[in-house]
Parts: sequence; C-alpha cells; structure tokens
Amino acid sequence: MNARPGPAVYVAGLVALLLFAGFMALGIWQIERRAWKLELIKQVGARAHAAPAPPQGPAFWGAITAPTDAYRRIRLDGTLDNTRETLVRAATALGSGYWVVTPLRTTQGFTVLVNRGYVSPEQRDAHAKPTGPVTITGYLRITEPGGGFLRNNDPATDKWYSRDVAAIAAARGLTNVAPYFVDADKSGTAAPIGGQTIIAFPNNHLVYMLTWFALAAMTIVAFVVFVRQDVRKRRGAVDA
Repeated sequence: MNARPGPAVYVAGLVALLLFAGFMALGIWQIERRAWKLELIKQVGARAHAAPAPPQGPAFWGAITAPTDAYRRIRLDGTLDNTRETLVRAATALGSGYWVVTPLRTTQGFTVLVNRGYVSPEQRDAHAKPTGPVTITGYLRITEPGGGFLRNNDPATDKWYSRDVAAIAAARGLTNVAPYFVDADKSGTAAPIGGQTIIAFPNNHLVYMLTWFALAAMTIVAFVVFVRQDVRKRRGAVDA
C-alpha cells in the first residue's frame, strides 16, 4: 500500500524552498559583486599606472570621489611647510610608527597635505625636512575622517590615528586645502620612507558564489532524503 507524505514533509518543503531561493539569490548577488570588483580593480590599476599629472584646482574638488579618483597618480610642485607637519599613528610593513603628513603649498596657489612616508618612534623628531621648491609624485588618497580602529583623533592633544584632511587642516590653521591627501613615492633611503601605499582589493566573490550555490544544492538533496525517509517510515507503519 502506498503511503502519502506526512505534514512534516510539507513544512520541510516550504522551508527548503525558502532556503533554496535565499541561497540562489545570494549566489547571484556574488556574481554581480564579482563583476563590480573586477571592474574596480581594472579602473584603479589603470589610474595607478598612469603618468603622474598635476592636481586639479578648487573648481574640481567637489567632483572628487573614491570610485573615480582614488590612487590617481599626482605630481606636486611647490614648497613644504615643515612647521605645520602632523604625525599620524601608523602600522606598516616596516613596523609601528608614524606617517609624516606635511602641507605642501603648490605653485598653483592651493595646499595639499602630503603623506611623506613612515618614520619610527625614534625618528619622529629626527627626520628629513626639505626646504625650498620640491617636486613630489604619489597617489591621490581619499581623506580618512574620524580616526582609526576604536581610536578617535584628538586635535586638542595632537594625537592622530587617521589622515583626516579637514581636521588636520583646521588644527594647523590651513586654508584652501585640497580635500584629499597624497601618498608620496619613495625618494632615497632617509626617513620618512615613502612608497608605502598598498593597492590591494580582496576578491573572494567566486568562493562565496560557489558556497551559496553549493548550499542551495545541498538544501534540495537534504529535502529529497527527508522525503524518502518519511515515506519509508510511513510505508513501514502501514504494512505493519
């Protein structure tokens, strides 16, 4: 005698359907995220390997965004104002220390904050401070407002944990400052040591996509196994 599936099968079927739909949606979302990430990597790579160009003036600052401008190659000509430099806490491949962030008055008439590079705690008061006209190349970086992980910038005590352009400019009494900063390329061996910019974007979306689709398939398999076990159990009860 045939045994019909019990009520539990219909409940399990509904749950399985919802899980399957959810896992499939997440897998498709990861496909879209992967396409977006690959395009981002392509665009940033093109900007990062282009020839350095002079920075755009204040009329263009409002249009600068991370998706369109981060890691753009920049060439700055001007004079460093070493009397207004700021030391920002840094954790780098060279160890813990500070970024030396110095205002540069460009020949175009505005100011750009330059992250000249890393110094160790021992070098914080004993590093090179060029005077006179300089030319600096590097990467355009988007401001880092607020502070670092679990630590807020404290301008009152001159403790900085992120390169917050607006806050540093205000604390140092700077005006007409670009809304971004520039990570300087490495120049020589003396501190501060530039060229510490790391351009890397994690791209694990393929793994995530396969994981979600695998879970969707496992949901169907689990439901089929559950149905067979339920039918077998009921058939045994009827035969008895």
